[in-house]
Amino acid sequence: MRSSTSSSDRVGEVPDRYARQTAADRPGVAQPVPLRPVPAQPWGRILIGAVLLLVLLVAGWEEYWRAYGVRPSIANTYGLWAIQRRRIDAGEGDATVLLGASRLYFDIQLPVWERLDGRRPIQLSFEGTSPLKAVEDLAADPKFTGRVLIAVEPDLFFSGYEYRAGAIRYALKESPSQRIGQWLSMRLIEPYLAFDDPDYALQTVLARQPWPARPGLRSSIRVRKLAETEADRNTHLWSKVDTDPEYRALARRIWQQEFVPTDDDPSPAEALKVEKEQIERMAKAVAQLRARGVKVLFVRMPSTGAYLEFEKRYFPRARTWDALLTASGAPGIHFEDYPEMQGYNLPEWSHMTRAEAERFTAVLYRIIQRDFSRAKAAD
Repeated sequence: MRSSTSSSDRVGEVPDRYARQTAADRPGVAQPVPLRPVPAQPWGRILIGAVLLLVLLVAGWEEYWRAYGVRPSIANTYGLWAIQRRRIDAGEGDATVLLGASRLYFDIQLPVWERLDGRRPIQLSFEGTSPLKAVEDLAADPKFTGRVLIAVEPDLFFSGYEYRAGAIRYALKESPSQRIGQWLSMRLIEPYLAFDDPDYALQTVLARQPWPARPGLRSSIRVRKLAETEADRNTHLWSKVDTDPEYRALARRIWQQEFVPTDDDPSPAEALKVEKEQIERMAKAVAQLRARGVKVLFVRMPSTGAYLEFEKRYFPRARTWDALLTASGAPGIHFEDYPEMQGYNLPEWSHMTRAEAERFTAVLYRIIQRDFSRAKAAD
């Protein structure tokens, strides 16, 4: 007797010609792979419709962000940094190199510097990170024999925060496919599509949607778009930070998060230890550079408002800036020592508007030429 009965064996039932036979229906015979006919469809029209829908959705997303004020710009990737870093090894070892965090990156305008100096500097600053690793990288490169302007943002440098230090390793190991990808993106995508900005990519927008508050969980807002970048890394503050009060307030709230102590902060003794380590490392790198004839100049870029109050409270000048100049033996320009470096419009307390940055660049360049000429820098 058969252990099971198929639907086709049931009395009074009409067999379903589309039903798949079971193993019980075919004892000892391998089960065949079922085949289903693909119905005839107007595939050409379907493809055209899908493409048109995609174009419509992309165009809508692009228009949405353009209405918000976003404009196409170049993403500040490791690949973009590597292009500028390679200029030193490609014959521009005697150039002026700018190393710092976002203030030197946003507030020094390369076209203004080039107009005054005759040569465009190499911008190797990176937002949100200490420049120490990059200084050490230049110190170890015998091809670099020029001048370096190093900006010190107290909360990043003296805390040892090296968020973007991976750019150095990336530049050394960048593959041909990565270089090609960077080249194609810079020329075919980024100059034309505003939504390609990392801050407005769909996955980024979804990730920053607020979650319900949970007791004991400290919420934080990630840093939002602040600047627009060009192919040679000339960068300026995004005008929306200055002209949109709501967006400016958001930028300030993000900074204020950092001004409040948390349980994750190092103890005072640990913080002091890190400060001393950063100063010692920088002094060693500066000594290597100066031994090779490189002219080194530090600069403390302007800050104001609550940001400046925070820096003075946790990184007092005598313990940090003054100690750095003493240990390194290199000269420095502190904005508080020069009236012409004060009074600029810094909408979110940390970066200048584009027009102010252009004016500031000219002022800083003239101070360097006046007070730190080549003869003095060589001493």
